[in-house]
Amino acid sequence: MNESAGLRFRRLHRPQVITDELPEQRRKGSSTYSGKIFRVTLLSLGVLLLLPLLVIILILESPIKPEVFTLKESPMMKGCWEPNLKLREAQRLFEDQLVGPESIANIGDVLFSGTADGKIVKLVGRRIHMVTRLGKLPCGSREDEPNCGRPLGIRVGPNGTLFVADAYLGLFEVNPTTGEATRLVNGGQVVAGRKLSFINDVAVTQDGKKVYFTDSSSRWQRRDYMHLIMEATPDGRVLEYNTETKELTVVMEDMRFPNGIQLLPDEESVLVAETTMARIRRVHVAGLNKGGMDTFVDNLPGFPDNIRPSSTGGYWVAMSAVRPNPGFSMLDFLSQRPWIKKFIFKLFSQDILMKFVPRYSLVAELHDGGVCTRSFHDPNGLVAAYISEVHEHDGNLYLGSFRSPYIAKLDLSKV
Repeated sequence: MNESAGLRFRRLHRPQVITDELPEQRRKGSSTYSGKIFRVTLLSLGVLLLLPLLVIILILESPIKPEVFTLKESPMMKGCWEPNLKLREAQRLFEDQLVGPESIANIGDVLFSGTADGKIVKLVGRRIHMVTRLGKLPCGSREDEPNCGRPLGIRVGPNGTLFVADAYLGLFEVNPTTGEATRLVNGGQVVAGRKLSFINDVAVTQDGKKVYFTDSSSRWQRRDYMHLIMEATPDGRVLEYNTETKELTVVMEDMRFPNGIQLLPDEESVLVAETTMARIRRVHVAGLNKGGMDTFVDNLPGFPDNIRPSSTGGYWVAMSAVRPNPGFSMLDFLSQRPWIKKFIFKLFSQDILMKFVPRYSLVAELHDGGVCTRSFHDPNGLVAAYISEVHEHDGNLYLGSFRSPYIAKLDLSKV
């Protein structure tokens, strides 16, 4: 065998080294392929499950028909609006003994309020007495509310009677001693072509001849208040009831969620909290400017509820939700995006949505020109949550709430 033939023989019979590299690569390729199959299958199943849901969401009609509206950039929370913890100095009264004491009035040292179970109650010392019930049992659920009634604004008239605005049942005059209730205005009736669907707050002249009240919406009831806020339609009104002639007239209309109402000292104008717009309007109800309206204060750092007089000649304004600056306000963001509002209400109930609204209690004292002179805060509403009204009496602020199970009391000498 020559040398070249031997070389070819050695090349042909070169021993092969057996390793495990190839099987590993095969297993790796197999594993990768199986993973791809799993992911594709999972994705396909997800699409199959989500597609019908998306189709249903697109087909379903949203319960609200929101309008686009514009809010100014919220004011910086500094100066008078500087955050503090002063509301946390308050103490809770009658905790877990009553729910939703929206509005508060007093005759002497006796307090009166309306609660979520349709009662008008009298608070004497540490005891709660029922004055009357405006509606009928059962109470306690969303479905029961229209028949049970929901007393909101409450005032003391010149003769020592209580004037009560019930969201569903109407406007009443109640004898606080006997509990006798006289209906002055029927809730749900049509006035000037629109239904009284959400009677809210009330104010009475010193002679008791005129009663002014807000009807927050002709479309939405109190139990659907989040729908009203999100829809932002200008279908709210201010009305006047004459106790002598029994005449009921519309004073102002086309307002976005008119809420709290307060007579000015000359009784020619009323202040009205226009909640959705984060402002307070002045509506002229008598005198040369009767029928007109201007702005008392614009662009508040929160959404105003009830308005009540302060001992210094100003007005207490309650706000249970704020527009933080610096910070993010969901309601401001959504005001320009009605399609998002529609989508949200297709997916979530009002109760679920309330859980996403940050709790922040703010009480402010405003004077002429809407000037803020002092404010008290409770970030996160740890002590006083969901504040709807501030009632001043004997050096204390009594804080009403539209859903909390207590009244909060703040001693002004401590803040």
